[in-house]
Amino acid sequence: MTIAPSARLFLAPLAAALLLGASPGKTPTPGFAAPAFTLTTFDKRKVTLAEMKGKVVVINYWATWCAPCKAEMPMMHRYFKANQARGLEMFGVTTEDSVPKAQLKKVSDVLSYPLSNRMTGNYGSIDNAVPSTYIIDRKGIVRHAKKGAYTDREFKAALDPLLAEAP
Repeated sequence: MTIAPSARLFLAPLAAALLLGASPGKTPTPGFAAPAFTLTTFDKRKVTLAEMKGKVVVINYWATWCAPCKAEMPMMHRYFKANQARGLEMFGVTTEDSVPKAQLKKVSDVLSYPLSNRMTGNYGSIDNAVPSTYIIDRKGIVRHAKKGAYTDREFKAALDPLLAEAP
């Protein structure tokens, strides 16, 4: 089989990116290094992926109008509260720009993990779905990328093994 010269021009950079461990898509892909990010929490704290080295990181995209988001947030709150000391970091990132800060503050005040509405980096909701959740291991590798809500059992199954790994 021969490959046309024009196809080689396309395939060579793609192969090089895959060999170097770059994520093939626009959003984080399981099995690949997590793209760098910076987010600003509602309490004005700037957080970067580099600061999270050695921790398991959960980034959950949500919206105030999203019923599945509202259903999974209390479960995530409880899990984070119980496992933060084991090296878990979790951030809820709203996909909405126009929600009044007072409304978001009400949500932020009852959760044990920080919320943000500003995040830079190659992240976003998966296929424009909310909730969308990324789980990054202690080595900075994306281990899970899920669109749709987690059940309690699924969330524990995804995170417990990662938290059990040595930092």
